[in-house]
Amino acid sequence: MATPVREALAKAQRSALHLELRDGYMRDDPEFIRWQQGHRYDPADRDAWWRPWLDVVAGTTRRGVAMRRLRVVSEPLSDYVRYEYDGTFTNVAAGENVRWLPRSRARGLLLPVLDGWVVDEETVILHHFSGDGQWVGPRMEVVHDPELATQYVTAYDAAWGRAIPHAEYRPG
Repeated sequence: MATPVREALAKAQRSALHLELRDGYMRDDPEFIRWQQGHRYDPADRDAWWRPWLDVVAGTTRRGVAMRRLRVVSEPLSDYVRYEYDGTFTNVAAGENVRWLPRSRARGLLLPVLDGWVVDEETVILHHFSGDGQWVGPRMEVVHDPELATQYVTAYDAAWGRAIPHAEYRPG
């Protein structure tokens, strides 16, 4: 399925930064519901958890594009973010560099209010969610604005410097 993010990643040459700021998304996602019912993926059983999105990530990173995902989280983690944490090994296996920033470590940072991506420091893809984490409005809004991209990259890099690499993060 072509989305603005997939299209931008297909053209990316240097970097793709993903910023996640919410404590819950798409709580009606069947995979999240399965997780709530106790299902966990076995990292050793790659065939059970590999999915098309991970092909996109792997293909992007194989081309030399640095993909970073930053999750700003409240602690203790919400069930949804704990679900994300449990499945993050898949993102890492595909080539993403993932870090976690507890909100308690974000004091003094000025972060955007909208989740989204910055691709090659020039294309910003904003995500629009309702209060309960469902897609709303245009869902994804592609913005070609160098000033906005610079603002996102600056905020992202400041937060990234305080964030904890996935391999070291232990949820509070």
